[in-house]
Amino acid sequence: MHVFGAVVVCTLACLTHAYHGGSHAGASQPSGDPVTVTPLGPIKGSWMTSRRGRRFESYRGIRYAQPPVGELRFQPPKPFNKYEGEVDAREEGPACPQPVTPGYYVDEDCLRLNVYTPKKNSAKPLPVVVFIHHGGFYVASGRSDVVGPHYFMDRDMVLVTINYRLASLGFISTGDANAPGNNGYKDQVAALRWVQQNIAAFGGDPTCVTVMGYSAGSLSIGLHLVSPMSKGLFHRAISMSSSPFSQVVIGYDQFHLAKKQAELVGCPTTDSKAIMDCLKTIPWKTLGDSLTGFNEFAGDPVLVWTPIIEKDFGQERFLPRHPLEMLQDGELQSMPYIVSQTKNEFYWMAYKITNNATRIELMDKEWDKLASIAFLLPRDNPQPARVLRERFIGQGPLRNDSKTNAGLEVLYGDSLVGFAMHRLANLMCIHSKSPVYYYEFNYVGQHSFYEDPNTKKPAGVAHHDDLIYMFTISALFPDIGLTGPDAKMVDRMTAVMYNFAKNGDPNPRGDLPEIKDLSWPPMVPSKRNYLQLGSTFSVHQNLFEDRFRVWDELFPIDYNYKSAKKT
Repeated sequence: MHVFGAVVVCTLACLTHAYHGGSHAGASQPSGDPVTVTPLGPIKGSWMTSRRGRRFESYRGIRYAQPPVGELRFQPPKPFNKYEGEVDAREEGPACPQPVTPGYYVDEDCLRLNVYTPKKNSAKPLPVVVFIHHGGFYVASGRSDVVGPHYFMDRDMVLVTINYRLASLGFISTGDANAPGNNGYKDQVAALRWVQQNIAAFGGDPTCVTVMGYSAGSLSIGLHLVSPMSKGLFHRAISMSSSPFSQVVIGYDQFHLAKKQAELVGCPTTDSKAIMDCLKTIPWKTLGDSLTGFNEFAGDPVLVWTPIIEKDFGQERFLPRHPLEMLQDGELQSMPYIVSQTKNEFYWMAYKITNNATRIELMDKEWDKLASIAFLLPRDNPQPARVLRERFIGQGPLRNDSKTNAGLEVLYGDSLVGFAMHRLANLMCIHSKSPVYYYEFNYVGQHSFYEDPNTKKPAGVAHHDDLIYMFTISALFPDIGLTGPDAKMVDRMTAVMYNFAKNGDPNPRGDLPEIKDLSWPPMVPSKRNYLQLGSTFSVHQNLFEDRFRVWDELFPIDYNYKSAKKT
């Protein structure tokens, strides 16, 4: 099983392994459970302990919007005016509906967030990082078994991790008033509004909020930077391994997916009203369990639900126009921005084809169709698929050999992540008035989201691998201790991100010895710098641009270099 933003080569059970505390989950301390009084009401939390032994306050499973159930299913999130009584936030809340193993806590009442703070009563408010999780818009969560706080809580910052509705429950769109679309993104906006209203009570600074996202969460951040609903809700941004600027078409509806969802659960498909009326009656677990039915070939496509340009039906619109048009028309929120990709991204997905005789034969014979599915290419035009095969694989049949594997590794990595990040970085360094910092993560540690089934060791730097050094991921990996190269990488990664969240600049100011050797210049149109972030720091130019030139020729846009204000 694989997910967009959380590469896994085990089953989904790995990603959705239940979290019952572990070595970090602090029981109630002698001083009692902490309580924070917010404008919405009091919230009771619990104590946890960081990687270096620091005690911090944890508030988990807090509802930031009313449960999206009953008549509120498929509706935009509805905020609370006030909590009724004291909120018990001592235990993990549910993940949103998705296919899971028995025993994992999943529920439709999932619009929850976690807040972690080391210094609630600090004299100076702390910078805030809000993390938007990965998962291809159909799996994963902001729970602490997927994005645990124990590494970041050695820094003086407040961390917020959020859930948002997934798959059809969050992103169904029929192109009319029955389902205008983008509710999952509106959930994220509701969470960011909650942060603005309440985070000061936890010691956070609502005027110093960094949004940080991986894969699906990273794509989301690219949209928040232009959405009118998101203006003023954050002040720095970090996008890791996905963006909305790529070869993927953004249209006005995904009626075909609404129809497919209806078919999967036995609903009529005659028109949008019939579809939505029926889907409102289907148990949420049935909807979550049906999501594997959207696979077309060998688990592809990875990205099923895309953003929608919302038509105006009187609703608050998250995306009123195409995000590229909005960016080029000056509707971008300019702010300090980190953009990144890993060295190899989705390279491992080549092997699910080449290691299976049936699949490789079928993909060879039906390349136009299956490559278009796998690499998110236009379904009605075979030319891009043919050009990409010629350029990256060459003549001859697909085989389980080094040539085919190398070509498919690059095609999977660039189609799902690389090209989108190239396009995002270049667009932002042209159109933003603030610095843009670009990095390639190329560190190979003890673990990876793809580990060779024979050696049980990492074979490259996979999609999502940089998160291993920022969050505890108890669903998949053991915690990293205090010594060794991986421990040093935790120190460096958390220092870089903390420094950026605090100052809007990742470069050290003399107070972070872990990154004293870092000198990271911004990317500008005339000198497209990027940081190679591995065991050492080194600066280079023009990341993978020889490969991306082919994609730019196939899917041309006006980058508008001539109007660049930065050189």
